[in-house]
Order: sequence, then structure tokens, then C-alpha cells
Amino acid sequence: KGRGYGVRGRVPAAMEAAELRVGFVGAGRMAGGLAQGLLRAGKVPPSSILASAPSDRNLEAWRESGCRTTHCNLEVLQESTLVFLATKPHVLPGVLQEIRPAVGPQHIVVSLVAGVSLQTLQRLLPAGTKALRLMPNLPCVVQAGAMVFSRGAAAGEPEAALLKNLLASCGLCEEVPESYINIHTGLSGSGVAYVYLFAEALAEGAVKMGMPGGLANRIAAQTLLGAAKMLLETGEHPAKLRGDVCTPGGTTIHALHQLEKGALRATVMNAVEAATNRAHDMAKD
Repeated sequence: KGRGYGVRGRVPAAMEAAELRVGFVGAGRMAGGLAQGLLRAGKVPPSSILASAPSDRNLEAWRESGCRTTHCNLEVLQESTLVFLATKPHVLPGVLQEIRPAVGPQHIVVSLVAGVSLQTLQRLLPAGTKALRLMPNLPCVVQAGAMVFSRGAAAGEPEAALLKNLLASCGLCEEVPESYINIHTGLSGSGVAYVYLFAEALAEGAVKMGMPGGLANRIAAQTLLGAAKMLLETGEHPAKLRGDVCTPGGTTIHALHQLEKGALRATVMNAVEAATNRAHDMAKD
């Protein structure tokens, strides 16, 4: 098949993963997490992944996974059909200017770059480019990510289906209106850090009461994992599941009273709001 598919045209959604050639322009943590998710699930062989970065600093880990690497962004376009843009926001306009001559109708271009709208992408890429915007989060690396994506004017159902099918291996993947992407950043992109802070506090509470730290950390992590799994698998509202744990006069309601006194709920809502607003502001910078 040579470079890409050798066919300039629409990519069928049911394209075999083994045939898909995936490129990453930018090889930082988020790109690496996404690639690792694809590799772990066996969706794409490492030989079909090509990543570019200006220096070798980030590329070494990609080579260790069996992926191909380059310092040339144009080579990624020439060798790939599905191209993820994963640069820093301030670098992206220059990169788009550089790769623009190589972008053709056979390409699906997916931006992971925070704060760069589909409108901006479409303006800086050739007219009719199939462009989508994806916001993943770091747990994609362990195939437990939460991702949302929106498609540009030229991206249709086949492109959306291909992306959703591919990324299902990395976790939850939902198509949303673009206006939800900044909210997703505040809820989930940044939200994993809120959960780590909560996990740390849970474990420290147990350490204070006499449990060894390593054991407390493992139990805290499993507690979060189990609670999240119940939410996803039962489909129940969190308040219903919380109520199920509370017995009259029991330990849980005493603990929840302390959390309410500390305004946990309002504080977390404020955190999501602050991160969402910051994502909005970054888009204007």
C-alpha cells in the first residue's frame, strides 16, 4: 500500500486497524498516553505508528514501544492517514502552516490541542480537510480514559465512527458539541488531579488512624475504582448509591456530616468551574 493508502478519498469507518497508519505530530505525555492505549488494546501495531518531535527527549519512549519516530512533521503526513496533532497550543499555528501543503483529502486530522477551536483548525488547514477536535485525559494510558470529541464541517459519520471505534480501546469516548469541550477539561482533564488529591486524603486519614501508608494507598485506590465501576455499571444517580451505603446512626452518615461541614460538594463544584473558566480564557489568549 506504500505511503498511507495510496488512495485519495474517504476512509471507511470499518477500516481494519492493521491497515490503519497513525501519526502523531508532537510526542508529549498526552500523545504518548493515547498511543499506549491503542498499543495495549492491540488496535494498531507499533510499526503503524509514527511520531514526530523536534528533539529526541520524548521520542525515546516511543521507540522502546516499537513505534517509528522522526524529527520531520511533514513525514508524519506523508506516512499516515489518521494524524493526531499534539503540540503545545502556542506552537500549533506554525506547525499547521508547515504541514498544510501535505494535507490531502485522504487525511483525518484530529487535534488534541487545548484551547484551539475547530474554526481555527479549519482556517489554518486546506478547505475541506476532515478535522476533528479531541479532548482526552491521562488515564487513556491504562485504557480507562474519558474522552470527548467534536467534528468539523467536512468530517462526517465515517470519520466519527472510525475515531470512536479506535478510541473505545482507551476508555469512554463520546461525541459532543464543541461547547462541551472546555467543560470536559474542567470535569475530567483536570478532574483526575482532584481525584488524586481525594485519594491522598483518604489514605492519610487511614495512616492517622494507624494503617501503614502503602496498604492505605492501595485500599483508597481500589475504593475509588469500585465506586466508579458501580456508577458506570448500575447507571444509578450518585446520590442513590451514596444513600445505599448510609445506615441510620452508622459510620458513613457521621463521616458524610464532616464532609458537608467542610463544604466538599461546593468546593469541588467551584474547582470544576475554575478549571472550565481557565480553559475558556486559554482559548482567547
